[in-house]
This record gives sequence, structure tokens and C-alpha cells, in this order.
Amino acid sequence: MKIFCVGRNYSDHAKELNNAIPDEPVIFMKPKSALLQAHTPFYYPEFTNELHYECELVLRICKNGKYIQDKFASKYYDAISAGIDFTARDIQNELKAKGLPWEKAKAWDNSAVIGKWLPVTGLKNKREIDFSLNKNQETVQKGNSADMLYDFDSLVSYISNYFSLNIGDVIFTGTPAGVGEVVVGDELEGFVEKESVFKLEVK
Repeated sequence: MKIFCVGRNYSDHAKELNNAIPDEPVIFMKPKSALLQAHTPFYYPEFTNELHYECELVLRICKNGKYIQDKFASKYYDAISAGIDFTARDIQNELKAKGLPWEKAKAWDNSAVIGKWLPVTGLKNKREIDFSLNKNQETVQKGNSADMLYDFDSLVSYISNYFSLNIGDVIFTGTPAGVGEVVVGDELEGFVEKESVFKLEVK
């Protein structure tokens, strides 16, 4: 299983972090150990003092492929969910300032949350999917797939030019504006359209 992540795929989010708008998808990866297993508590990591949530739509790959053309890409994913790409923002900023890779800030154990899977066939329009994140029952982040710089099919095609896609791989498709900090005791709930797909408490 591989966890692919897309950075800066919403222009408003890139701007809120003072990042340039990319002219091609920004891809990074998390190891399998980054996935928070079902029914496993999420603990605030000891190495950061500024933990941020980044809510994203997540695709599940259902077919093995390489060098996939855009027009065939939709055949390679069958389910969608919302997830959180947890980020140690203080560490990420230090690494970025030195021109170093982000793994310590992004790829640590349990840094990737994925909610329950919803079949893509059940969506009215995959190009306009609403998703959101509530923190302590207040909406803190909202997005729509129509606002992505690179849509699902183009991301699948692009990633497959560099990496083989295998059944069970997942793609975090990018976070919209509104990322923010969490502290111990915060309760987070993610939605695809109006359906709750995950709940967790920061311990």
C-alpha cells in the first residue's frame, strides 16, 4: 500500500501559506505506517508544538496501472472518502526554510486519517463534491472538488507516470483553505457531502 499526497492543489490554500501556485501537481508520499488504523486513538505527537489539520478528499485505487491516460483514469479508482493529512507545521516551516524534505513534518506514524469509503458510483457528480471538517462541532474547513487545480483523473494519470499504482493505494487529493491548529481534547469530524465519514479526538 502506498499513500500519495498532493500539495497545493487549491490555490486559496497555497496563498494562505504563502506558497506559489504550482504549474504541475506537487506529489509527496507517506509510508504505510502513517495510516491511523480503525479504532486506534490519535495521540498528539511529542515532537511538535504546532499540529495542524488538513482535510482532504481521498481516492482508493482499485486497479493496477502505469502510464494511465486521463481518459481511462476513472477506471482506476472506485471509492472516495475524506481524510486528514496531519502536519507538524513548526517542523515543516523549519525544513522548508532550509530547503529540506518534509517527511518529518508529514509522514510520521498515524499522521494520515482516512474515513469510511463511499462508492464513487453513488456520487451525483464527482467533479463537484462538497467536503468539510468540523472541530468541536464547528465547521472550520470546507471545500469542493470543482476548485482543485488538478482533478481526480489528471492526478491519477500524472502519478502513474512516475509510480505504479496498485490496488489498495490511496491518493490524498489536496486541502482547501482553512487549515488550522489542534490541541489535546479537540474533536474532529469529517464529511463527504453531508455524510459523516470519520470522528476522532486528539488525545
